[in-house]
Amino acid sequence: MAQIFDRSSNALARASLVLTGLIVIALGVTLDQLQRSPWVTRQGQRADQPVPFSHKHHVMGLGIQCQYCHTSVEKSSYAGIPPTKTCMNCHSQIWTNANLLEPVRHSWATGESITWTKVHDLPDYAYFNHEIHVNKGLGCSSCHGRVDLMPIMYQQNTLQMEWCLNCHRNPAKNLRPTSEIYNMAWTGPSTDSPVWCGSTESKSGVPTAQTVSCTTLNPAEGGVRVAALQMPEGAASSQITDPGTHQAATVSDSGAASLPLPPVTYVKFTDQDKLGHYLADQYHIRTPRELSSCEVCHR
Repeated sequence: MAQIFDRSSNALARASLVLTGLIVIALGVTLDQLQRSPWVTRQGQRADQPVPFSHKHHVMGLGIQCQYCHTSVEKSSYAGIPPTKTCMNCHSQIWTNANLLEPVRHSWATGESITWTKVHDLPDYAYFNHEIHVNKGLGCSSCHGRVDLMPIMYQQNTLQMEWCLNCHRNPAKNLRPTSEIYNMAWTGPSTDSPVWCGSTESKSGVPTAQTVSCTTLNPAEGGVRVAALQMPEGAASSQITDPGTHQAATVSDSGAASLPLPPVTYVKFTDQDKLGHYLADQYHIRTPRELSSCEVCHR
């Protein structure tokens, strides 16, 4: 074979193998970055809509709550898109001749639905239940971002499986009291802004998250007491425990209790990690091992 191939062919063959390997690696990295890019995920892209609806104007400016338009957010697998009637509740009185709202008036007059472009669109093989996430302490902004600051709605996160798994591996970083679900500005407790939480016994037919009561006001000062959602008015007493000093303070309710309730222990939290793990235990959040079945998300 020496008569056919020169000695330099050995070096050329080795260089070809190395170059082929580098090309394969570069191609793999390129494809990996491509499928994570906004070109595929549509993250951060503003979709063209028939009406340029501004969440910033309606939520931040007018103070309209999420549930007014997204009525099924707490009781359905999807948040829902409001019907034209919801828009006309206000716009039959204000901005009645605005050109921007012509598609809304046309829909109301003809009964034809407005063809909105879905912003948060999961693949058909992925099953996401909106109800369970809201009732287990996931705030709107955890997934959708600061919607109240978006003039035009866009997708804040990738919505890829990796993003979902990162939350389920450590849900404590995103859990919050149920009273703060719709608070877009919620940043979690801190040393300067602590949160006190207490819980009552779980009841049949009552979501576990509703047995937890949290407040940003120190219940030990001024006799302020915050009851759980399912707790009758006029509980006998409550107790606040500071995990730093392990000192307990008892807070009495001046009102007469028709049904005596056991004391509630309020715990002070100054960081999101400790609060999140406390809420995960109280809300009965399943661990990653308990979510190992593919059928949880894939149907």
